[in-house]
Amino acid sequence: MSSPFMQYIAEFMYTHRYAKRTIESYLHWIRLYILYHKKQHPSKLGDQDVERFLSYLSNQRNVAPRTQASALNALSFLYNKVLQQPLSLNLNFNRSQISPKLPVVLTRAEITALLRVIDPRYKLLAQLMYGSGLRLMEAVRLRVQDIDYDYLSVMVWQGKGNKNRRVTLAPELVPTLKQQSQFVLQYFQADLANPEYAGVWLPHALARKNPAAPKQFGWQYLFPSMQLSIDPDSKLLRRHHLDESCVRREIKIASRKAAIPKNVTCHTLRHSFATHLLESGADIRTVQEQLGHVDVRTTQIYTHVINRGAGGVKSPLSQLL
Repeated sequence: MSSPFMQYIAEFMYTHRYAKRTIESYLHWIRLYILYHKKQHPSKLGDQDVERFLSYLSNQRNVAPRTQASALNALSFLYNKVLQQPLSLNLNFNRSQISPKLPVVLTRAEITALLRVIDPRYKLLAQLMYGSGLRLMEAVRLRVQDIDYDYLSVMVWQGKGNKNRRVTLAPELVPTLKQQSQFVLQYFQADLANPEYAGVWLPHALARKNPAAPKQFGWQYLFPSMQLSIDPDSKLLRRHHLDESCVRREIKIASRKAAIPKNVTCHTLRHSFATHLLESGADIRTVQEQLGHVDVRTTQIYTHVINRGAGGVKSPLSQLL
């Protein structure tokens, strides 16, 4: 059971519409910070205590720079927003210097082998993550109307950093995607017949602006959960999207079945998308736009695998199917 203080922070973040994953991350770091200081209340701690905790993460835990930055963001939120005791802008702590890992990339033959053995229920998701370079959460959160069949593209709304972008879609996936939409329609029609069904979840501003949208077909999740469930925020009966942990598990199982001797995750498919685009002649700026990276330096990590570019965008999945 969480302490009343941690429950208050969670409720504060839910009230201010923070993303679920952000809430979970911030609560994790705040809890660890409190435990590190022998359960002292954060209001009795200050800049030097934060500095010692961040240095501990670098010196003893050997965390990556991004992990340390996540902890700093959580503590800045705690002191600035919750306790209203802003931290100094000049915190002095030992910053992590661990170099980021190079991406794990599968060959085209390995991608083919993985897609051949994956559970059919998750194959389309895997094809989209590889064929369009989607992050796992971007894929499971797709709505029916996010697929643009006319322009062979996928609209990604509020991806990482709340950014929107349009990415390429392999034309070979169009028939399967339309079949998936018909599958969603069957669920949707059954849900509408349920008097307790409150419609799909929508961002709060959009739900207020268009109150009919939750019960419109286009807004339904493209990869819905098999069961209706109670929304923990509104306490209404809804059909959420597929649980992302199931997709992670199936990717791991498929990689073992395919005897791929690499640490394969869902993000490996995105890494492979970027690398194979560069191999096929796409320039790095195009790959940057497809991945939704703010800084091209983030995209340049793939040049450690393949260092050439120039050309148009064509989904690497098209070369397989």
